[in-house]
Amino acid sequence: MSRQPLDPLTEQAIDWMVRLRAGDPDPRLEQALATWLASDPAHAQAWNHLQERLGTSFNTLRALDRRLPGQAGEARQLLLSPHRSRRQLLRGLAGLGLLGGGLWLGAQTRYGETLLADVSTGRGQRRDVTLADGSRLSLNADSAVDLRFDDQQRLVILRHGELLIQVAADPRRPLRVRTAQGQVQALGTRFLVSQEAGATRVVVLEHSVRLRLLTGDERDLQQGQAALLHPERIELLEQDQRYRGDWLNGRLNVLDDSLEQVIAALRPYCRGYVRVAPSVGHLRVQGVFPLDQPERALSALAETLPIRIDRYSPWLTLIRPRNRE
Repeated sequence: MSRQPLDPLTEQAIDWMVRLRAGDPDPRLEQALATWLASDPAHAQAWNHLQERLGTSFNTLRALDRRLPGQAGEARQLLLSPHRSRRQLLRGLAGLGLLGGGLWLGAQTRYGETLLADVSTGRGQRRDVTLADGSRLSLNADSAVDLRFDDQQRLVILRHGELLIQVAADPRRPLRVRTAQGQVQALGTRFLVSQEAGATRVVVLEHSVRLRLLTGDERDLQQGQAALLHPERIELLEQDQRYRGDWLNGRLNVLDDSLEQVIAALRPYCRGYVRVAPSVGHLRVQGVFPLDQPERALSALAETLPIRIDRYSPWLTLIRPRNRE
């Protein structure tokens, strides 16, 4: 049975999303989108509806258009269907063949990873889970993990986001957390792992862990130590990083990070799309910000840094130099 075509405004909103994520930041394109949103309330309504349905899944539609042009329309309808459960959505995508082969949707897009993960969190959501072995897993917002627990192993695969785990003792099956850069093996009880752009951050809160890169290089970290796992090296961090676990209590504690890093930590709690102009992304930030009140956090940043926050709708926020005309 054929599906109803998408209405023209929804098609336009999708096209804006694809163009916005197609390349490097383009102030002219951002301004054009802002003009389109402001020109007609129906435009903003179509954009908002799309955001509500897809959340952070901009890349999913772009990947569909590029990889499966003959089925992208069908997949768009499935993703935008207003009353589908997660199970129904997966069944529909499987029917289109999008979950077969290399399982590209789950493996290569953030939205697909969240859909297929064993445990995940959405925007603005934190979650605590007791695992089968009694370990306690906490996920920050917009995070996804897969679990491989059997008689031989205890493996947590961090697909994206950030986790903190309190490990239950089991000498026969050491618990491991795998990321894109390598793995962290628990030699003690409590540590934090964050999948960042191009690196994995590990912070040991209690006892110790063993880091291992895909290249085979290893290093042990003791309580209070932290490191970044890069593809070919392990970078020991000198500064005490234990404050990074404050997200458990709804706080973003920043000692000396760039504005881009701070916004990256706030994005999982913000509605819509937040972009930082490259000219201000390097600014250094210190302070404590409320994760559950991201608008308040953004306003505090605007008060202390030479930036301005332009909000074109609840779903589009641009951070620019204050003196920008």
